[in-house]
Amino acid sequence: MGRIGISCLFPASWHFSISPVGCPRILNTNLRQIIVISVLAAAASLLYFSVVIIRNKYGRLSRDKKFQRYLARVTDIEATDTNNPNVNYGVVVDCGSSGSRIFVYCWPRHNGNPHDLLDIRQMRDKNRKPVVMKIKPGISEFATSPEKVSDYISPLLNFAAEHVPRAKHKETPLYILCTAGMRILPESQQKAILEDLLTDIPVHFDFLFSDSHAEVISGKQEGVYAWIGINFVLGRFEHIEDDEEAVVEVNIPGSESREAILRKRTAGILDMGGVSTQIAYEVPKTVSFASSQQEEVAKNLLAEFNLGCDVHQTEHVYRVYVATFLGFGGNAARQRYEDRIFANTVQKNRLLGKQTGLAPDTPYLDPCLPLDIKDEIQQNGQTMYLRGTGDFDLCRETIQPFMNKTNETQTSLNGVYQPPIHFQNSEFYGFSEFYYCTEDVLRMGGDYNAATFTKAAKDYCATKWSILRERFDRGLYASHADLHRLKVPLSVPCLLKSCPDLRVRYQCFKSAWMFEVFHRGFSFPVNYKNLKTALQVYDKEVQWTLGAILYRTRFLPLRDIQQETFRASHAHWRGFSFVYNHYLFSGCFLVVLLSILLYLLRLRRIHRRTLRGASTTTLWLEEGLPSQKMAA
Repeated sequence: MGRIGISCLFPASWHFSISPVGCPRILNTNLRQIIVISVLAAAASLLYFSVVIIRNKYGRLSRDKKFQRYLARVTDIEATDTNNPNVNYGVVVDCGSSGSRIFVYCWPRHNGNPHDLLDIRQMRDKNRKPVVMKIKPGISEFATSPEKVSDYISPLLNFAAEHVPRAKHKETPLYILCTAGMRILPESQQKAILEDLLTDIPVHFDFLFSDSHAEVISGKQEGVYAWIGINFVLGRFEHIEDDEEAVVEVNIPGSESREAILRKRTAGILDMGGVSTQIAYEVPKTVSFASSQQEEVAKNLLAEFNLGCDVHQTEHVYRVYVATFLGFGGNAARQRYEDRIFANTVQKNRLLGKQTGLAPDTPYLDPCLPLDIKDEIQQNGQTMYLRGTGDFDLCRETIQPFMNKTNETQTSLNGVYQPPIHFQNSEFYGFSEFYYCTEDVLRMGGDYNAATFTKAAKDYCATKWSILRERFDRGLYASHADLHRLKVPLSVPCLLKSCPDLRVRYQCFKSAWMFEVFHRGFSFPVNYKNLKTALQVYDKEVQWTLGAILYRTRFLPLRDIQQETFRASHAHWRGFSFVYNHYLFSGCFLVVLLSILLYLLRLRRIHRRTLRGASTTTLWLEEGLPSQKMAA
């Protein structure tokens, strides 16, 4: 009988042959091994498909999020698309002491993630310029005529109304927040001004404007808003996505019993203006107090708030210390210094019978002025003549008593309570005079180094005024530096009290004052490396109004979150269906494979039975043949 054989070369233990005599035979093969290997291969394939699907889905989301974050920095300088119906708007009016400014902000729809904040940015017009407008004088000038306040502020609101699409007016919140100028007014006058605004504005404008949208904010609120704005621009409220990012352990206020959480390290801010100096920073750890009196004081300086839209979520709960020190700004400090010089010199002259400072040829030697510079102090019709000696170290010693430091622990300027700062894991940004002092003349803005700054300040103070003036005339200093920063010209007819906006201080004094406030007043070590002096953050001037609208609109994402949740539920089923189809395909593949293997197993058993039967018949035939021969 003919036999046709087809063989394939597989591993030595595998040999398949096909014969017309019977069904496929599997010889020298462990079928259980084949089944186990096949099942494992199918399971691995199924797992591989699952991993690929999940990685593609979430990897793409992560890449998209990083791309969107970098893209936002680029598009932030582009003109706002007012035709986009998904763009929302908000308006904030900063009513300051010298004038009022209006800021228009915008943001896209919330992404639906309750852990993310609104992506608020400043609106830009067709020319890519920020939508900002300022008017003078300050709103406090209408204290005796509050009925004129609405007319005073109307140009600002008209300006905003022209830029915000009309269809968006009724859903655009308007906030009118008054600061320093209004704080000094009696409460009755404050109330009259605010009532006029609340009464007249809704008549002429369709902005979303309620009673709580117009108020006089405290210095503490202003500091918190500034802190929020800076850290928002720096991206410190975002989630940790990089192992190299600076993080800090935080004890969430109100839930000290819980374990500390890790989140991005926020930045503190230092702001020295002409009249006051302010410090604000996060206090990540629960603080203890030396006495109950200190605890009461601390309550007025610590602000605890939730930036998130869900009050039950603690991811965006912050504890921030804010302290404002009146009289510690640059101009006010110089005025206090000159008042002290004048009073002490007059008293010594009377006691000792001297004529120091009373004539140009017997001037008071001021270590805080550049070498050989001449200046005058005029008080009560008297004139005192000064001449600079340019001694930076002596200047620092002279102004140290103005810090009013006490022997108590955890205190700063004027003995005010200050929570501990983790200097090894902290970062601060210095604005206004902190930047001007380091950059305008010394050209050292940016990363602050105490040793380098001190050397530059000493050299500047010890340089003769004639040389400094020559350098200024040659344009060797910053373009916005003026002679008022170097020296007050004797031809200037007004003094600090009558010209509050005039920078009458000298760079030598400014440098010493900033150094002492930072290192002695706020107790930063001289080797502190994490102070950055800046005028802008990411090339943008950040106003406290950004922090104000971030805080006051924090609940707006709830509506978008509800809509996104509804949309996501349907998207989830679609995504689930997509993933389910892959699982179903893999499952079917596994079932078919197992069926084939079981069928082959059954065929093998049938084939074995056939072989046994054939062997028995052959044996019987072979055993019967001799007997037949014998019978024959």
